[in-house]
Amino acid sequence: MTFEVEWHDRLGSTNAYMKEHFNRELKISNGTIFATREQTAGRGRADRKWLTAPDTNLCFSLFIETSCTLMEVPSLTMAAALAINEYLNAQLIPASPKWPNDVLVDGKKICGILSERVERKTFPKAGIIVGIGLNVNMSSEEADAIDRPATSMLIESNRAGDLFQTLENLFQPLEHWIGKWQNGGFSNLRKSWTEKAGPIGKPLTVHDGPIKKSGTLAGFGDHGELLLQTESGLETIWSGDVS
Repeated sequence: MTFEVEWHDRLGSTNAYMKEHFNRELKISNGTIFATREQTAGRGRADRKWLTAPDTNLCFSLFIETSCTLMEVPSLTMAAALAINEYLNAQLIPASPKWPNDVLVDGKKICGILSERVERKTFPKAGIIVGIGLNVNMSSEEADAIDRPATSMLIESNRAGDLFQTLENLFQPLEHWIGKWQNGGFSNLRKSWTEKAGPIGKPLTVHDGPIKKSGTLAGFGDHGELLLQTESGLETIWSGDVS
């Protein structure tokens, strides 16, 4: 995969910008990345805000050309999470992926991912926009101001990072894990994901709006859906917050 990066000083949301670019029938290719030094209206899952001050965090969106079904989108998000996790581990940051779309360090969020499937009439006709927000230079004070536990590479390593270099360093793990997804879907990720996001039998509670379900992790389905063993039987969970 060849990555073509377009940097911006400021964007509302890299995902929204890329989606608009795609919908306007403008040229875009597999591996195109739109990145920004400041994001003012980013969002995560369940429309949570994902904002970043200038030169603090790495916010970018990656276009993957694919005609996959909507059901296959979540597992691409998981492939991206494995790539971020690998990079952080190489920096001696003990991260682990969390289903369905986060990377954590000691229970604190360091990265969030949001993927969206898009279609249009001109080539490429379909693809997935993978939006990634990685906390690079967020301070402890900024992390404490967030309503959920958060951390950053700076907090964990005591080293400031260059956003441009951090993005370039992500190319290899992204190419590796997305390549595995392209060549076999979640089945190519299942073993690694289960090892890193498990273990099987771990007690879990899944919140999806007002609905709460508790049980133990029984594994992951063909497309990365969570399998929850409850007192009433095995349940398939496609979305929710896991605690």
